[in-house]
Amino acid sequence: MTRQSPSDQQVVELTRDAAAAPSMHNAQPWRFRYVQHRCTFELRADLERTMSYSDPDTRGLHLGCGAALLNLRVAVVHGGWRPEMRLLPDPTDRTLLADVRLTSPGSDEADLGTLYPSIHQRHSSRYPFEERKIPDSVRQTLCEAARIEGAVLSFPTSWHLAEVLDLVQEAEARNITDRGSDQDLARWTRLDMPFVDTSGDGVPQYAFGPRRRGGRAPLRDFAGPRQVPGRDVAEFERSPQLALVGTIHDRPDDWLRAGQAMERVLLLATREGLATAFATQALEWTDLRWPLRDPMNGKGFTQTVLRLGYGPAGPGTPRRPMSEILDIEP
Repeated sequence: MTRQSPSDQQVVELTRDAAAAPSMHNAQPWRFRYVQHRCTFELRADLERTMSYSDPDTRGLHLGCGAALLNLRVAVVHGGWRPEMRLLPDPTDRTLLADVRLTSPGSDEADLGTLYPSIHQRHSSRYPFEERKIPDSVRQTLCEAARIEGAVLSFPTSWHLAEVLDLVQEAEARNITDRGSDQDLARWTRLDMPFVDTSGDGVPQYAFGPRRRGGRAPLRDFAGPRQVPGRDVAEFERSPQLALVGTIHDRPDDWLRAGQAMERVLLLATREGLATAFATQALEWTDLRWPLRDPMNGKGFTQTVLRLGYGPAGPGTPRRPMSEILDIEP
């Protein structure tokens, strides 16, 4: 069975789906190039959107681009093609992170297409979650989703969970008082947008969520030291449910795999009725990132921390126009 090459409008829609992915501070650090005669998407890093203080090695940038890559694969399968992906296909070009060639449909990626509705339903929720435990069967399904993408998903419990929460709290305190981290935050937050987004990127004020009055949920306060008049205050969950996405190694290709695993988990969690968010502050500090690793074997590298649970969905955040992120060539 063969599948016709996508039209320019279909290429635009596939890119729009890819760009719905989460990224650090919603910086959306990606560009796409579609080469028609090769039926191939190229995913490139937009290095002008790096965060020199919070993400100096561009690990976070690669995670976000990996999430966009997973979305692209999901959309391609949903559209009736099969994605043939290569990570870092040109060692001499550090901005070329992956290419995806559209081929005839196949069965090996068929499950990806079922995640398509979640692409535009998934939004980070910075609101309180219920104290209801995620069933073990759902946890196992999420762990398998990460494994398929070459990563490991684990749910810390007991003293390890307490350690992770303490590390995130320490990092949040540092970020608020650290000049460089605050500069990154100020660049990518929009305090003048309480209701309507017009910026195209960053985290607008309406998506900050309420300030925490109590509970142990590990939240990033996107307001930083700045005051937001009229912002609500809320009680958050006392027993937050966190999940760690990790890899054995810590190289750019591992970061891209972790980003794909992260997004596959988030899309599946959304389909299962879970609200999702991030708690990645500790990953921005070298001395705090290392203790996050699996305490059972002391190996591997934590790439991101997810907060999962039952609660309200978060609002959608702005997206850059296609003219800024997509080029179509013959």
